[in-house]
Amino acid sequence: MHRQVWINLATLGPVGRIRPAPGTWGSAAALLPAAALALGGNWLLEIGVVIACIIGVKAADIYEAHSGKKDASEVVIDELAGQWIALLMVPLDWRWWLAAFVLFRLFDIVKPGPVRMAERLPGGLGVMADDVVAGILAAALLLVVQIMLTGATG
Repeated sequence: MHRQVWINLATLGPVGRIRPAPGTWGSAAALLPAAALALGGNWLLEIGVVIACIIGVKAADIYEAHSGKKDASEVVIDELAGQWIALLMVPLDWRWWLAAFVLFRLFDIVKPGPVRMAERLPGGLGVMADDVVAGILAAALLLVVQIMLTGATG
């Protein structure tokens, strides 16, 4: 693929250039396509996560090589992947999706231990890994809350 295509994938087109808080905009932009995938079955969202992670590592690597910036704020494909991971454990209900959005952003911004450790990985892998871990933490917490509230999962 042409380098500019990879750059556009890394920034989700213009989304990564929205200021302030491009990461939050990237997470918000991830919601509509996630809903479309989830409507087709959660397995589609699962496949989407895998594809986004694979493409994200390469796109972030290419963006870093092109721009010279490590973990540039305009690269938001990592937010898409992490947000989708957080959504995997909840039902398609706006309240749960809002909780997934807030928790993912919280873990991505605060960067508790495992998120900060993942961020230290080199290149595109590190760009993607911290958001993947933040998404996993949000998903795990949401799963625990669901079990506590209902005794069942989404």
